[in-house]
Amino acid sequence: MKVLYIECGMGCAGDMLLGALVDTMENPDAFVDQLNKAGIPCGHYQREVMKKLGITGTKMHVLAHEHEEGEHHDHHHHHGMPLHEIDDIIASLHVPEKVKEDATAVYHLIAEAESRVHNEEVGQLHFHEVGMLDGICDVVGVSYALYELQAERIHVSAVASGNGTVHCAHGILPVPAPATAILLEGMPWYHGNIPSELTTPTGAALLKYFGDTYGEDPVMTIHTTGYGFGTKEFEQLNCVRVFVGEQEENGRIVELTCNMDDMSPEGVGHAMGVLLEAGALDVYTINANMKKNRPGLVFTCMCREDDAEKMRDLMFLHLTTLGIRQTSCLRHSMHRNIRNVPTDYGDVRIKYSSGYGVTREKIEYEDLARISKETGKSIEQVREEIRKKMK
Repeated sequence: MKVLYIECGMGCAGDMLLGALVDTMENPDAFVDQLNKAGIPCGHYQREVMKKLGITGTKMHVLAHEHEEGEHHDHHHHHGMPLHEIDDIIASLHVPEKVKEDATAVYHLIAEAESRVHNEEVGQLHFHEVGMLDGICDVVGVSYALYELQAERIHVSAVASGNGTVHCAHGILPVPAPATAILLEGMPWYHGNIPSELTTPTGAALLKYFGDTYGEDPVMTIHTTGYGFGTKEFEQLNCVRVFVGEQEENGRIVELTCNMDDMSPEGVGHAMGVLLEAGALDVYTINANMKKNRPGLVFTCMCREDDAEKMRDLMFLHLTTLGIRQTSCLRHSMHRNIRNVPTDYGDVRIKYSSGYGVTREKIEYEDLARISKETGKSIEQVREEIRKKMK
């Protein structure tokens, strides 16, 4: 399983995370060219390879209206641009729909945090135009980079927030800034001994949205390492570090199972969606006859061991069951990776599987469905056309 580990010992800002992700890519310049064709109004990306403290990495320069973003100026917003305009800008970009969806969701996390801080409705919030444009560059850039890297699981270290105070539109505030503190809720973080703001609201929102686990570093085989440099200089290397590699999937998983005879099909479907979105490996139901001869179902959620408590709580919240059985199982699985393959219909994601003397490939359903909708052809027609041209 392809995994990605984000090390935030010097915090996280959007441009630093983007730089680290770009630094892991085989052809980073081609990716930056793609970003510059996305169509962000008055926004531009520049990649600079530099050396700091003897370490070579990437500094991403994000320009809005030909002005480079300050280290944190994009994160403490003045009044100007309403959230719906940001949504419209992202919706108009020339990037995959998944990238638009992710970037919009990240911005809504930021807006919700700002809403709590200022006690204003999300729809009433306005953001400084230049700050928002370079912020959009950061968020869209990271969303697009993660889309290209196709990691199946993203792990995030404990996050250093920095110490002291930060200047913003409302005056001098403590670190972490109020919106950052809200976005870090539920994630392990610490101040550290650097007297500066290290983690911004944008950086925290990106970690919160994309991260699957937080705190402990995973056991993994590293393939590439990327360094994304910040602007400020400290005695310690100011960077976000990203490791890309493989994590052995064979191992123990947990099955959470319950029986129900009093839940509507709509409710069952909703619960399945919630669990899958929260990181369940699989969710399925089996028809069964219950006590008193009632037709019912057996509901099963398969998950990783470290997700078992979260999945259990979600099942109790969204199902009518009064009890859940938990079983630990040993799972054997094939090695999988997803590649973007160019076709007449644009890039298509293909999942390649191998192991135990078997190899397989499968075109991702979401891409088949998108092409079917765009062309009016059936999914089977699209699948066969792509397969023929791949041979």
